[in-house]
Amino acid sequence: MSRRLTILASFILLLFAVVAAQSANIQFFRASALDASSINPRVSSSSTIYPRGEIVAADGTVLAQSVAQSSGYYPYKRVYPLGSLTSGVVGFSSPSYGVWALEAQYNSVLTAHAQPPQSFAQVLAPTSAADSITLTLQPSLQRVIQKAMGGVDGAVVVLDPRSGGVLAMYSNPTYNPVPLTSSSFPVAAAAWKKDTTNNAHGFPPLGLVATQQTFPPGSTFKIVTTSAVVVGRPDLFLKSYPVLRTTKLPNTNLTLSNYGFESCGGNIPEMLPPSCDTGYALLGLDVGGSLMSSTASSFGINQVPPLDLPGVVSSYFPPASAFQYDLPGLAYSSIGQKNVRLTALQNALVAAAVANGGREMTPHLLDYITAPDGSTVKRYQASVWQTPLTPAQAARIVPLMQNVVSRGTAYGIFPANLDVAAKTGTSQTGNSAKNTDDWMIAFAPATHPTIAVAVVIPFQPVSQTGASVAGPIIKCAVEGALAVQAGLPASGTATTCP
Repeated sequence: MSRRLTILASFILLLFAVVAAQSANIQFFRASALDASSINPRVSSSSTIYPRGEIVAADGTVLAQSVAQSSGYYPYKRVYPLGSLTSGVVGFSSPSYGVWALEAQYNSVLTAHAQPPQSFAQVLAPTSAADSITLTLQPSLQRVIQKAMGGVDGAVVVLDPRSGGVLAMYSNPTYNPVPLTSSSFPVAAAAWKKDTTNNAHGFPPLGLVATQQTFPPGSTFKIVTTSAVVVGRPDLFLKSYPVLRTTKLPNTNLTLSNYGFESCGGNIPEMLPPSCDTGYALLGLDVGGSLMSSTASSFGINQVPPLDLPGVVSSYFPPASAFQYDLPGLAYSSIGQKNVRLTALQNALVAAAVANGGREMTPHLLDYITAPDGSTVKRYQASVWQTPLTPAQAARIVPLMQNVVSRGTAYGIFPANLDVAAKTGTSQTGNSAKNTDDWMIAFAPATHPTIAVAVVIPFQPVSQTGASVAGPIIKCAVEGALAVQAGLPASGTATTCP
């Protein structure tokens, strides 16, 4: 009997130990995470019981604010004046579905919290209020890009290469955040079901194509291949490759052809403007898998870009080991095909790195945080994320990209006075290559870049190209961004742009 009592007592003590350990885990180790969690009822309710801080654009436009309402359980409702124009980045604060995007990223700032005491009375009775955030985003530029895209699926990212600030980030599909903020659950639930349902291309409206979807970058990746040469194999920069329509790939019967079966060849300065696939495939084989992989990684590919936004995904370039027995794969990867996949954000960062003398700045949406009294609590400090090139190495690539505009695949897209450097990309995808993912990256002015842009429009007919599809959109983005930086309206910068 005593043995059984001993076992029972030991079991009860063990249960007490488990309860005590879990209590300590919750109270001390997980307290901060649970306190900040968007599914914590106290946190979610504070976003509606108390007013949240404002989210403000770079030009002072209010993107999100809490307004008082006279009826209902919640005294405040979140409103979004620009709706779907900025919802992909700003997100929402919903009584039913919590917080999303920037509303989630800066939830602890935007939710009412204890403020520093300004008097002895406030020391004894602390006051609570929410801080506000101001972004680098330019709504007028967002609007120009939205209209230029015309509702087609895809994404545009515009960065300031000097600081990493996001001037514009627009994606289709998008969504209207207003129904999600309703205190009526049926209304919010209907909107949630609609916004979380993938469209014909498999993209959910609540997602952000610019940061969460990857695509084969096509010939825009030749900028990375060129970088591999100037970094590790400068002897290949002026090596001349044969003029071919089609080249046979090693260790296989496979062949690789140029777009439209055109003939091209020569050295890098001669091959990049017309975007010679056969020549760059052979160049990639000479560079080798190890240097190609390390150069891709030096641009941040295979890492998650540290943008202050939830859900950002990494891009992908195969490791060197993948090419040990797959030289055809290396040839295709060197021109941005096969298994290579980039987000629009990552490709904009590639352009920005070249534009900024080889320094790839940390991308960010936050400019500064302000207290309820208007004082600045925190200002974003620019920082370098990657350094794939030296200034001298980047300077060798800039004129090549200028030639793409002046006499290459991007000829006729940009007015000469803008001084744009660019690279087009058309990657064939789908069964039997029935579709193309159409790209263009660019920066301007090439002599002293202040903007870097990436455009991707996927699932286009195989007859389309990066120049024909992404070209008109990136032209409007470049013109609009330069106009904003000059203090002019982003819209109406050219007759062909909205």
